[in-house]
Amino acid sequence: VIYQMANRQLAISRALITQPKVVILDELTKGIQSNIFSQIGEVIELLKRQGDMAIILFEQYFDFAVSWDHFYTLWRGAIAMNAAKSKTTRQNVLEQVAV
Repeated sequence: VIYQMANRQLAISRALITQPKVVILDELTKGIQSNIFSQIGEVIELLKRQGDMAIILFEQYFDFAVSWDHFYTLWRGAIAMNAAKSKTTRQNVLEQVAV
């Protein structure tokens, strides 16, 4: 787990050094212990507050992903849901992603 987290930290650090306008994070929590999720969330929240980049998070761990600002869910390659957090509920999002 420490090795995986270190690799992700290094990759994210390398990307952020270039001062990108968009950062895409794919399965950020995969293979990471759940007690580290809040630390990851704090860093993303800090980047978000800086306001100089868009952060796109692809995530399957619902409880981590549900805290963000806008949701897109996919069904068979098409957008099934496109909603701001303020315009939907946790239950609506969960219904879209439940298997």
